This record gives sequence, structure tokens and C-alpha cells, in this order.
Amino acid sequence: MTHVVVLGGTGHIGGYLVPRLVAAGHEVTVLTRGRATPYRQDGAWSAVTTVVADRAAEEAAGTFGARVRDLEPDVVIDLICFTADSARHLVEALAGRVQHFLHCGTIWVHGPSVAVPTTEEAPRRPFGEYGVRKAEIEAYLLDQARRHGFPATLLHPGHISGPGWVPVNPAGNLDLGVYRALAAGDEVALPNLGMETLHHVHADDVAQSFTAAMANRSVAVGESFHVVSPAALTLRGFAESVAGWYGRAANLAFLPWERWRETVEPDVADLTWDHIAHSPNSSIAKAERLLGYRPRYGSLDAVREALEWLVAHDRVPPL
Repeated sequence: MTHVVVLGGTGHIGGYLVPRLVAAGHEVTVLTRGRATPYRQDGAWSAVTTVVADRAAEEAAGTFGARVRDLEPDVVIDLICFTADSARHLVEALAGRVQHFLHCGTIWVHGPSVAVPTTEEAPRRPFGEYGVRKAEIEAYLLDQARRHGFPATLLHPGHISGPGWVPVNPAGNLDLGVYRALAAGDEVALPNLGMETLHHVHADDVAQSFTAAMANRSVAVGESFHVVSPAALTLRGFAESVAGWYGRAANLAFLPWERWRETVEPDVADLTWDHIAHSPNSSIAKAERLLGYRPRYGSLDAVREALEWLVAHDRVPPL
């Protein structure tokens, strides 16, 4: 039996990943801060060992890596690593002690695309704190794998969607008012011509990618993989599709970016800018070929399931 330790296993991805690991017959230990119950309830959690740990505090004390190592894992899945120093702390403790180390990255390790869909081999030109830090982690882990034999694999999700949280909307932010306006037939303004792109992925498909990488360790170690839906969405096409779910034609307006940003709060504008400046459109061909990754959800499927959950909680109108 393989012992899998999951760091951050009670969150969005872990809610699907941990039950998948249990169903596959693995012994599973989840490290969590203990501040929340599992994001998604499942009977599999009764078979999981939970260890409460404050990662930030223990890393500062230099003890977190040893804590993970002393659990004697065969596989470590890190869903909550956000700095190269944090990754380095774990690698130094686990080198020679684990069979496989899987890190959750982001497609934002890429900056602006040149040719789309973007492949994993494209040069890294990240921008923004999150993308830059995740690219630094990727570079460090791949170097450790390829030069020193550390068994690292990186999985890069897109905009994670599904039941339980707000999916990135057709304006590239998290304002539920955009969905409500599309449902009502009210005008929705999009930046520019609405042709920038978003690339969603259902949390269960992200979970699937981790188990697929574990099952195909020999070709996964030392590699990065995009794990997104089969196709990205344009803002305009996304808005038209959501309006169609409500039996309406989308009532859209298009404004140049500098004018559009004046129509929303600064933090909303910043989030939209992050999404449209990246305009991700990522290839999954490598994950399909080497890992057998087969996403069950298209982008619109993942968003619709998230909206159905929001409907059930009276946060958006019924579909």
C-alpha cells in the first residue's frame, strides 16, 4: 500500500483528490491547519489520517520538512506551496526519502502567449507576483529532478471551477452581478472586443491529473503538464453561452480597457486585468499523451456545475 501525504488536502482540489486516492487503495494522510472541514464531504474521509500543522510557522522554525519526512510518505502531493523557499525546504528534507513528489502549479507560469494553444515547452515569461513565484518554484523543482534525481512532477491547472465557489465570469473577475445581469438580459460591458480568453478546469479533473501522474510516474517525473479543460473560452463567447442558459441573447457592450476599468471597483479591475493580460489558452496534448489525462468537463460544463451550486444557495437566478 502506498502512503500518500497531501499538503492542503481539505481545499478545492483536495476535496476531490483525497477520495480518489482512498478509492485507489492508498493510505492517505492530510496535513492541514485545522481551520476548516474538508471542502467537499465524502465517506472516504473516515479512512484518512489528519495531521494539524501550521506550515508557515513550522517553516520559519525550520521544522516543517522534518515533520513531513517523519510521516514516512512514499508520495507527497503539495497543493499549497507558493514560494521557492518553501519548495526548497521540503526538497532538502525529502531528497532520497520519497518515490514521487507532485506540486500544484498554475498555467500562469506563462506570461503572454505567442502561439496558441500554449505548450509546456513555451518560454516562461511570467508577470505578476503569483505567476512569477510559481515559475520560480517550477524552475527549481525541474532542476532538482533533472540534475539531482529528485522525483518531482508539476501539474499546472487553469481557473479552477466546480461546486462550492464562484467561477471566473465572462468579464474575467468574480462578480456574481455579471451572471445576474446576463440572466436578466441587462447590458454587460466587456473590455475591448471580448476576444481575450479564459481557461477553466473542473476541480475533479485537476484531481484526476494527480492520480494519473502517480500511475505514470516513469514518464511524469521531471516534467510539467497543463491540466485544463479541452478548450479555452473567449469572454464574448462565454457571455453569450451563459445568457443562452437563461434563454436570452447576450446584451453586450464593448469598451476600451481604460474606459472599462472605470466602470468597476479597482480590485475588480485588477483581477480582470490579470485574467485578460494572461488570456490563457493551454494545450493538454502532453498530459493526454503521457498521463492519459482525459478531462470529463469542458469549460462551460465546469462553470455550469458551479452555477448550479450557486443557484441552490440562492446566489444567482435559477438556470
